[in-house]
Amino acid sequence: MDVHDTAATGAARCPMYDGSFAADPQKVYDYLRAHGPAGPVELAPGVDATLVVGHETALRVLQNPNLFARDGRRWTALNDGRVPLDSPVLPMMAYRPNCLFTDGAQHLRLRKAVTESLDRLNVTRIRRDVEPIAAYLIDQFSERGRADLINDYARLLPMLMINKLFGCPAAIGDRVTSAMADMFDGKDALKASDELTACFMELVSLKRREPGDDITSWLVQHPAGLSDEELKDQLVMLIGAGVEPERNLIANALLLLLDRDGEDGPSMQIEDALDHVLLNNPPIANYATHFPLQDVDLGGVVVQANSPLVISFAGANSDPALASSGQAHSRGAHLAWGAGPHACPAKSPAQVIAVTAIELILNALPDLVLSVPAQELQWRPGPFHRALATLPVQFSPTPATRMASAYGVPTAPRPTVVQQPQQPQQPQQAARVAAPAVQKPAKKGFWSSFLEIFRV
Repeated sequence: MDVHDTAATGAARCPMYDGSFAADPQKVYDYLRAHGPAGPVELAPGVDATLVVGHETALRVLQNPNLFARDGRRWTALNDGRVPLDSPVLPMMAYRPNCLFTDGAQHLRLRKAVTESLDRLNVTRIRRDVEPIAAYLIDQFSERGRADLINDYARLLPMLMINKLFGCPAAIGDRVTSAMADMFDGKDALKASDELTACFMELVSLKRREPGDDITSWLVQHPAGLSDEELKDQLVMLIGAGVEPERNLIANALLLLLDRDGEDGPSMQIEDALDHVLLNNPPIANYATHFPLQDVDLGGVVVQANSPLVISFAGANSDPALASSGQAHSRGAHLAWGAGPHACPAKSPAQVIAVTAIELILNALPDLVLSVPAQELQWRPGPFHRALATLPVQFSPTPATRMASAYGVPTAPRPTVVQQPQQPQQPQQAARVAAPAVQKPAKKGFWSSFLEIFRV
């Protein structure tokens, strides 16, 4: 394990952004825990933090907003210019006026608008919206007999589902899908964040003029009277939380179910697989950044005021103290949904989406198996997520007719290239005649392609 030297006593600072951490994060959690319930880490080059790996200590931080604030404007190193402004972790940590990064009365007002809007969703609607999206995606690869369930399914389904639930029209939805993928994959994260901001401002403006039966419209209409800026920042939080974590929850549970060498993999129920993942392989492994209002002692580890304190949900869940108390295998013992006043408000919709998505693909492709041994799969580097890079599978090829049979619409058109016969030209003629400029049509994204099919 590559670590950076710190003080003469205590743990050395562990980097959390390289391939070594992605391959075996538990090694870092165990190392830090050997020195205390929290320890020094580097989230990205030049971005230091303290990571909480003890379950009891994590609960202490999460449930004590009077001592541990969420407002990133308190971040001393950032305010002093000691954090690179192009750091890939800034979009995930810097202050936004949403209910993730606020405290007190402001947090209560914003969270009320969010939770009451999400409460208008129900299981029937969520399943109804997931089913055609899953059918559409499965139709794209079912005839091949092989797929990458990350890039062909688990990555795309939450993005398309979010566009549906939030009422994104085609043009905005394609841009949101692309920018969200770039932000989580570290492809110019700041530019992607700016693009998301622009998309959401357009969406808010549209829903003020033309409200619909969607979460964005419900937020716009909520009695809290959120401003356009506040609405935009709630959308950034909600859509961000609904894409990357959902992708990883679906993928990590599919891996568990498909790993024929796993302890209980083949016979597990989907709900049990999700619980297992949330405890042992949570999709967001480290997050919930807090800033102590004063220097604080966490079990012998002193954390300075206004420095980032990150909760390791994965580390806390694997704390031996949790196992020794007999709680490790009880439902709800894990911290994957957070705890305290900032606990995830979308727990129920997220679980329904994941269960439905997994159920549909396992039913559609009943002989689905991994193409490579599970231990050979690669995990994406990054300090916050627990995310597979790919999930290659194979199965018996089946016709791409799910959309047509279930929803009465044609399957996605497959583009063909027609070669036109070339007429021989004289050299002088070729020199005189210039080919007319051809305007290439804009490339359609998955969301606009999906919407086109349902307009037929």
